[in-house]
Amino acid sequence: MRIAVSYEDGNVFEHVGDTETFKLYDVEDGKVVKTEILKAEGTGRDMVIDFATAHKVEVMICGRICGGAKDALAESGVTTFGCVTGDADAAVEAYIKGTLDDFGTSVCEHND
Repeated sequence: MRIAVSYEDGNVFEHVGDTETFKLYDVEDGKVVKTEILKAEGTGRDMVIDFATAHKVEVMICGRICGGAKDALAESGVTTFGCVTGDADAAVEAYIKGTLDDFGTSVCEHND
């Protein structure tokens, strides 16, 4: 399984559409076996969808995410956990353990 986290300085970045980097986690048998930090190409919903598709992401953990982006990711087969804060590695471990909460979407100041 591949998990992507909107990422900055070890933490979940506050808004997925504005993130400059993602941290990818490859998970096998309930353990992280590989991580990689990659630069985001652009901003906004299309960037997020393109990144998830190009890197075969199955789960996206992020800070704020608009409803349109969350819906588009779901249509692409990506499960999203939004409005997550704090340490990125801890968020991934919580997801693996089944204890990560999805706090939903947030209102953004642009159109979906």
